[in-house]
Amino acid sequence: MRISIYKLTAFLCLRESLFDEVIMRDNNIFYRYAPFIQDYIYRNKWEELHEIQVAAAEVIFDTEDNLLLTSGTASGKTEAAFLPVLTHLWENPSGSVGALYISPLKALINDQFERLEELLEEADIPVTKWHGDASQAQKKKLLKNPRGVMQTTPESLESLLIRNSSGAYRLFSDLRFVIIDEVHYFMDNDRGLQLLSVLERIQRIIGFEPRRIGLSATLGDPTNAEKWLSMGTKAHCITPKVTEKGRKVRLSVKFFPIAEKIPRKDSKVLLENYYNYLYEVTHGKRCILFSNSKAEVEENIAHLKHISEQKRGNDCYLVHHANISPALREFAEQRMKSGELPVCTGATVTLELGIDLGHLERIVQTGCPLTVSGFVQRLGRTGRRGGTGEMYFAFRQDMSVPQNVFYKDINWDFVMCIAQILLYTREKWVEPMYLPKLPYSLLYHQTMAVLAASGSVQPKDLARTILKLSVFHNVSKEDYLCLLRHLLENGQLERGEDGGLLIGEKGEAIVNNYEFLAVFSVPLEFTVRHNSEVIGTVQNPFLPKSQFALAGQAWEVTELDKKGMLIYVKKIDGISANMWTDTGNEYVHTKVMKKMLEIIRSDERYAFLDETAQKRLNDIRNLCRNAAGGENVSGNMLAGGLLSEGERMVLPISGTVYAVFPFLGTRSTMALLYALRERGFEANVYLSRYIPVCIEVHTDRGKGAIVSALNSIREKGADKYGFTIPENCEISGKYNDYIPRELLTKQYVEDYLDTDELKYIE
Repeated sequence: MRISIYKLTAFLCLRESLFDEVIMRDNNIFYRYAPFIQDYIYRNKWEELHEIQVAAAEVIFDTEDNLLLTSGTASGKTEAAFLPVLTHLWENPSGSVGALYISPLKALINDQFERLEELLEEADIPVTKWHGDASQAQKKKLLKNPRGVMQTTPESLESLLIRNSSGAYRLFSDLRFVIIDEVHYFMDNDRGLQLLSVLERIQRIIGFEPRRIGLSATLGDPTNAEKWLSMGTKAHCITPKVTEKGRKVRLSVKFFPIAEKIPRKDSKVLLENYYNYLYEVTHGKRCILFSNSKAEVEENIAHLKHISEQKRGNDCYLVHHANISPALREFAEQRMKSGELPVCTGATVTLELGIDLGHLERIVQTGCPLTVSGFVQRLGRTGRRGGTGEMYFAFRQDMSVPQNVFYKDINWDFVMCIAQILLYTREKWVEPMYLPKLPYSLLYHQTMAVLAASGSVQPKDLARTILKLSVFHNVSKEDYLCLLRHLLENGQLERGEDGGLLIGEKGEAIVNNYEFLAVFSVPLEFTVRHNSEVIGTVQNPFLPKSQFALAGQAWEVTELDKKGMLIYVKKIDGISANMWTDTGNEYVHTKVMKKMLEIIRSDERYAFLDETAQKRLNDIRNLCRNAAGGENVSGNMLAGGLLSEGERMVLPISGTVYAVFPFLGTRSTMALLYALRERGFEANVYLSRYIPVCIEVHTDRGKGAIVSALNSIREKGADKYGFTIPENCEISGKYNDYIPRELLTKQYVEDYLDTDELKYIE
């Protein structure tokens, strides 16, 4: 297909006004695109190419390097990757699937599918979805005649390699590009490492390394992301430096003291004030109301719908989280994309990723985002294409029961939220991604996956196959032998007549379960049905007559089918509750903790805090400054940092109990805990939700002994490999039950404890 004469004429006429700057710059990138892409740009009336699109095209057209594109939401990253990739495929058609697009979410695949369909409507490059919900007919068609773009998930790729490795060769024998969306989502977990393993196994099958392109939200230092993206390849990775235009943001933080545990006369009013505020900032807007738990999402939306009914407003409140049925999630997405009608969707991280939701006016957040990265992602959902980004935070805290120690009276999430805002808006800092060193749960999974695909494999060949995967380069042969022996002893593996290793009877039960494809844990759940409609899933087997919340609606159980894992319900009025178990790990970075300390020490007033929030911050500062324990320690303990030269932030609490405030991140605080225990102190970390506030030390040796130990640790460091680790300590992993205890302990020490930052003890 060639661009039509009248459109080409129009392009030339527009050269001075629309494309002059881009065309004259960067070696005429626009004219290097395939004609159907030029046509697409014309059709959509683009006035210019974004800087990131020009930079990406230069790397893809003029080098053989891998490419990492990192910038804010709606900056054109997807087009930046696909326009030159599709040009390559148009100019030199591949003999198989030419581009593999990998996403963490099926919803994101569906979203990108719609965008690519429009882009390719006049080009002979097909796009095929390949995941659990995709058409089997389309998959068979692609296997018969592999070409174009294939969109998939890590789990679907794993399934392909296990069940049809010959089909994998046919599909990817001439694969040119692998595009990984939402790289930051994959990087620091087993799912991302699984993806890298699968890609490397595909490379072994086809005998070469396709180029990789990673798309990510704004990162701080991209070094680790570049290492991650290129792991298992010999290619260099380029991250173009793109100047992100100054962006206006409007931030507001509000604090609501309430009384729940010991209700007062005004308790109901205080709580109503909180929900009325949420209604006020969401009513009539196109917005997302983020919360950090599914239970809180349901609670918030239920109250907002109730207020809306009282005010005779429209029902514009929806719910979007992992336990909502795909149909209802897709309905929420379509409702947000279409038209300009007000809609507020309560969500967890499921709407944090890059699904195109159209024009959003505002983001509202109850509580604090889990990370600075999460804050940036959520803020980036609004103010797109030059608009002003708006994000409103609402905190509530039960103030009815004062705690016996001051630091338990502090809403540390509130302080951390201020720190996140300052770190990003003033320093443009985002947490660097962590690369796990000893992913033993994944080691089990990949061992079983390779055996499931290959049948009997000699132990030496299996070790060579697995340990040469880049994600396991820190795993020793001795540790792998330890794992294999353990699996043989426990019936996961067995030896064949030729001495080869096979999946054993117990292993077959695991591998043959469809849940084996995923390396993340999915709890046992009951499907909730209203008539013939699936509403979603819950973890609790609610009994008949029980009531619970799901999808922003209260339900009453009419029937429980335990064997079929089904709950039948009917709609009821009112507000109900629900709970889900959270199995995720969250780590706070040391830089965030240091910023929190800086905020507490400071007297600065922040423009984004309203009067209620500023008052609460002042109260927190005073609590810290006036903190005194059983030994009548003078003020300024936390605010001033050191009581006198050489002393650390150690606060007597009562009798022989002391609180140590190192203001270190999660991994280094845990390392300090074990270093203190090695010196004979009984100690435990006090966590506020997941924030490592302090270490509580029980000793009759006095404060001086603790200070002396802290000084020694700060100056000399500590050997984490010599720590005594309790048997129940491990990093969560789906397949930990099949890993020897000594390996889980080794992983815990290597990937959960950080002694390098002990020099930053306050």
